[in-house]
Amino acid sequence: MRAIIESVRDTSARLLRLLGLLQVRPEWPGPELAERLGVTVRTLRRDVRRLRDLDYPVHSVPGVAGGYRLGRGQALPPLLLADDEAIAVVVSLRSAASHTVAGLSEASVTALAKLDQVLPARLRERTAALQEATVALTGPGPVIDPSQLAALAAACRRHQRLRLRYRDRSGSDSSRIVEPYRLVSTGYRWYLMAFDVARAGWRTFRVDRIIGSAEAGQRFVPREARTSPCSSRPS
Repeated sequence: MRAIIESVRDTSARLLRLLGLLQVRPEWPGPELAERLGVTVRTLRRDVRRLRDLDYPVHSVPGVAGGYRLGRGQALPPLLLADDEAIAVVVSLRSAASHTVAGLSEASVTALAKLDQVLPARLRERTAALQEATVALTGPGPVIDPSQLAALAAACRRHQRLRLRYRDRSGSDSSRIVEPYRLVSTGYRWYLMAFDVARAGWRTFRVDRIIGSAEAGQRFVPREARTSPCSSRPS
């Protein structure tokens, strides 16, 4: 009986490891994944079938050796965290309270509460000490709408031009067409690094000075920056 219980426990732990590995890489060759788990390819196939039986969308990838990838949109159990990973998450969430993004402070508190429920006792004590001893200073900068940051980040990733209304430091409004490159956070302020098409140069835009929602347009081929966009002059 003890051998059966230990076998089930080992299989469950291996399935969690398998889920974790499938989340950190888009695709895994079957033999490499089996090697990381310390099992045979045949055992890996059985584990994949078990995950599919539990409604996890593990898809087969065609190829010489074959492989696997995890489908999107499926709710997964929380990943097991090593001690240093758990500490890093707590420090990051506590630091989030100082950022000027609407709702981020409240979200970090609820996330910390959920994390506290799943951590083992030895880690819960350490993370609780960090939370009690850490104070986040709120910044003087204006509050940014998180949906606006998400839209700008999506345009950067998809290489989509943006048409936006922008108010410069003198208070003058202008219409800009830009090719977004990166979002940069300095702690209290957020900036959009982008190539201004009409002015034919790299510019830095304060996100809180973008009026309304930026309109996404056609895609562009990312241009090579001859100088660092982060050193471009602010608009």
